[in-house]
Formats: sequence, C-alpha cells, structure tokens
Amino acid sequence: MNIHEFQAKQLFRDFQIPVPDSIVADSAASAISAAQKLAGSSWAIKAQVHAGGRGKVGGVKIANSAAEAGTLTEQMLGQRLVTKQTGAQGLPINSVLVEKTDTIKREFYLSLLIDRHSEKLCFVASVAGGMDIEAVAAESPEKIISIMVHPAAGLQAYQCRQIAFALDLQGEQLKALFQIMANMLQLFAEKDASQIEINPLVETDAGALVALDAKINFDDNALALHRDIGGLQDTSQEDAKENKAKQFDLSYITLDGNIGCMVNGAGLAMATMDLVKLKGGEPANFLDVGGGTTIKKVTEAFKLIVSDSNVKVVLVNIFGGIVQCDVIAQGILTALEQAHIELPVIVRLEGTHAEEGRALLHDVAANIIAAEDLDHAAEQAVALAGGQA
Repeated sequence: MNIHEFQAKQLFRDFQIPVPDSIVADSAASAISAAQKLAGSSWAIKAQVHAGGRGKVGGVKIANSAAEAGTLTEQMLGQRLVTKQTGAQGLPINSVLVEKTDTIKREFYLSLLIDRHSEKLCFVASVAGGMDIEAVAAESPEKIISIMVHPAAGLQAYQCRQIAFALDLQGEQLKALFQIMANMLQLFAEKDASQIEINPLVETDAGALVALDAKINFDDNALALHRDIGGLQDTSQEDAKENKAKQFDLSYITLDGNIGCMVNGAGLAMATMDLVKLKGGEPANFLDVGGGTTIKKVTEAFKLIVSDSNVKVVLVNIFGGIVQCDVIAQGILTALEQAHIELPVIVRLEGTHAEEGRALLHDVAANIIAAEDLDHAAEQAVALAGGQA
C-alpha cells in the first residue's frame, strides 16, 4: 500500500527522521493560513498524489508570498497530475503540502528495501539525488552504492561509514546519517514497510541532513497488524477496479491492451499473457480467481473484466486443481445472464471437473467459444481482438 508524502513525513517525524516544516492543505484559504503559520519567505506547494516525478510536470511549485501559495494551490486542486508513473489518466490532486523552503547545498538519494535474492534488507544510496534512480543506475552505476543488513547482526557502524564516505559527508554529518539510517530501519521493521525512499536527502547550507521528500510502501499482507497504517489508505489514488476486486478477494491488474484474461494462479496468468503477446495481442487486464473460488466470485470477476471498455474479447484459461472447472463455467453463465455480455468469450478448461464445465458451456451461447488448448485459445483471442494471430 502506498501513502501520501505528508503521511510519510509524519511517520518520519514519529521516528525522528528530520523533515522540513510543512502543513497539508485542501483549499486556497488553508494554504494561505499554512504559509503564514510556517513563516519564512517562500514555500514549496507540492501536489499530493501517489506518484513520483511531480516536479517535472508542474506538481511542485514555489510560492514567494502567502497569497501566491493560495493561488498555486487553487490552480492545482481538482486537476489530475500525469507523470511517467501514473499512466495517461493521471491521478487526482485533492490536497497539497505547503512546505517551508531552505537553501540546499547538495542532494542525495537514500532508500531501504528488501533484497529478495540475498534475503536481507538493503540500503541504496547515491550522490545523484533528486533524479530518477533507475536512470542513474542505467547511465552511471558507479554513482550508486548498496549495503546489505544482516537480519541477525543489524545495521553496523562501518556500513553507515561506507555510505557516508561515498556521499562525501564529514564530521557531525556522519552521526546524523547513522541516526537517519537507524531510524529508517526501525520504522521499516515496526510498521512492516516494503520500501522507504528519501529522494532527495539534502544537505542544507547549515550542513544539516533533511529528508526533502518521503515515500513509504507497506506490505499489504501485514496491514491487518497495523490499523494505523491501514487508516492512511486513499482509494482515490488507486485503480477503482483493483479495489473492487479486493472486496471479493480477487487479484486484478489493469493493463493497456484489449484482451481480458481470467485465470487461476499467478503463474498461469504470466504464461497466459506471455502467449497472448507472443501471438501478437495485448492483455487489457488479468484477474486471478485464486484457489477456493465460488460461483459468486467468478461472476463478479467476469463482470469486472468486461467493465473495462477497452476489452474486445475475454480469454478464460483455467487449469483446475483445487478450482473446479464446473464452478468456473457456472460463474461465467451467471455473469453472461446478469450483465448481458455479448463479447466473444474464449474458454479453455482443463483439470478438475473440466468435462462437466465444458458440458455446461456447450451450445449455451453463441459468443462462447471452446478452445482445444492454451495455444489455440490465445490465437483465437488475438484474432477476434483484431491482432496478428
């Protein structure tokens, strides 16, 4: 789960990670009031959306008076911000962060995440702060340093020194960096985060280290243990179909093509989409009905898939183990009846109760097309969607 910058910075404050003074605002009047309370001579007005790259597309602007803070806030609120992380539709700006500015001497990158290969936590740092870290990794990998934190040994002082020396930090800055890294680690562990990113971590003219931006992602599977974190969720920043799928304990992902895909199991989903693309098509989404599914869940899953106006054909690929193919078939038929779906539906059923499932679908509706195997199913789906089968 993602949260907003202003929420992440409050968590930073709770864990003694230094951040600039700031106040969240949801109107021009509250932005003016925030600027006056913060004092100073200029403020950053930062759109609060669940995406990076805001500064490059007008999502971060500088106000040189309280009145200008109100004007910029009014211009941002109600708009949709499109960055390279949001997709073409962008994300709605419902609030802004009014933040007191400071003089910046240098910018760094610092993050903490899980390295699944080594099964350890990993700090990543770079002197190239404020930039797209993926681009830095691709173009200037020598500017990135990473250290692994052993879960039993914890963060060691020499590891902090390695990063501090790489960032050319001196004297008291060494202690400050050590404290920031230790506090990030504590926040990460106590709140079950999956990533904490500070980009940029800045050195002010006074030599202090301050988190100018803050991004935290949390492990969805641990949210039940953290009601305070779950309460920070902003569904206006999330895909509505993906949220609806979660209500039925379904896994749904929106994509950019025109072939809707209903499968059981993440591995089969990957294989199905790979084959669709190999045949020249593009998946519009995929929905994993999971293991112990029911007729109601399959019905809702099917309705969700076809609610995407880009979907021209539906490909159902089920390999029944725990899942029973006749349950899938009954769910499809219920959805067709309730939602009056006329789109072509390619169905490939194998495994538990596959023959019963095929019998239920046989000659019931003209738009249901049985497939001999997955290869055949993908070819037909791509052809009916207008691809290159």
